[in-house]
Amino acid sequence: MRILIAIFLTLLLSQSACKHSKESRRVIVLQPFSKFLQEEAQHIATQIRLLGAEVILKDNINIPKSCYYSPRDRYRADSLIRYLSKRVGKDSIIAGILNEDISTTKGDIQDWGVMGLGYRPGNACIISSFRINKSKRAEQLYKVIVHELGHSEGLDHCPEKTCLMRDAEGGNPLNEEKGFCERCTAYLKRKGWNF
Repeated sequence: MRILIAIFLTLLLSQSACKHSKESRRVIVLQPFSKFLQEEAQHIATQIRLLGAEVILKDNINIPKSCYYSPRDRYRADSLIRYLSKRVGKDSIIAGILNEDISTTKGDIQDWGVMGLGYRPGNACIISSFRINKSKRAEQLYKVIVHELGHSEGLDHCPEKTCLMRDAEGGNPLNEEKGFCERCTAYLKRKGWNF
């Protein structure tokens, strides 16, 4: 009888561990906007899968007109994040990707142009290719995406100049960024990322 109870408990614990393992796996939803190329979005999805995430790639959708900021002919990143956050479950993070210029409010500056924006923590972020170096588009776009996903997971900006969580501070320092620093890597590993 003790052997049967031990077997039963072992099976119960292993099923619970498997269920927990599947639940803790990252689910990233990639949502391309407008004319963002599906082939490019597919390449990004492949890269993110290497980080241990399940990735769902959606079909392109139009950018909501309500997010347009006509005085500067660009889109409000915070409005896009609010729009996206309603299109995903609480257990997932949705990352919108587009080619158009985006902006947010930063301190006293009402309309600050950005490459991406992600709330810390949050279930949505937005990434634009508009301000990245066109000759290094794929590499720089990937760096911005994982930076914003890092914010969504709860990471703040990092003071290390070579870390992907570095604050761009209005420029484009992406060529100096080599990867996540030890502190940021350890944090993301605890969140289930694969490095």
